Amino acid sequence: MGPLKIHELPEQERPREKLAAHGAAALSDSELIGILLRTGLPGANAVDIGRQMILQFGSLAGLARASLTELAKIKGVGPAKAVQLAAAFGLASRLARENIGDTPLNSPAQIYELLGAEMRQLGKESLRVILLDAKLRLMRTEQVSLGSLNECLAHPREILRPAVLHNAFAFILVHNHPSGDPSPSDADRRVTLRMAEIAKLMQVTFFDHVILGSPAPGRPPFFSFREAGVI
Repeated sequence: MGPLKIHELPEQERPREKLAAHGAAALSDSELIGILLRTGLPGANAVDIGRQMILQFGSLAGLARASLTELAKIKGVGPAKAVQLAAAFGLASRLARENIGDTPLNSPAQIYELLGAEMRQLGKESLRVILLDAKLRLMRTEQVSLGSLNECLAHPREILRPAVLHNAFAFILVHNHPSGDPSPSDADRRVTLRMAEIAKLMQVTFFDHVILGSPAPGRPPFFSFREAGVI
């Protein structure tokens, strides 16, 4: 006997009814995905497909990084459902940014909350500048470069231009490691030290450089040069 269809499950175990009764926190990742997919395939209901998708991409973060083309190729998904999934991941990223509000961005954990979900989806390294006002509140975020971080891509002129243009009091550099490991490379350290020197000359506060990775047992999903005492 194959897996039960969702409508064949006891009512309290059906994802939509479970969410309505207990909230999204009571559902597993695969159940939430199942609600978005709505329908499954012969031999696999929507929750089963959600579980298989997470396994295929290694994690929920890996699934969120998948392109529309990759999602659409999954049996039981297709182009329309792929767009719905991408939209859901996009809304999650925007909600994280909105939740920051007027809170001072003075810790790497807040930077991870702001950009972690979005940047975990990227297959390449993205270098971004977060501009802050005198109370360390978010002014705006701009991408400076896309590709492996090195001294050429991370030219101080390109990094400082948004800060000068928008009259920012301070800035935070942020980039992601698609591998998921936020440990800094030698290039990361060189770029950070160079920027610290130049920002001091330009009289702009270089508040931190944060590397974003993925959650893993035994380590935080980010690395802060400020917390490490480099800045």
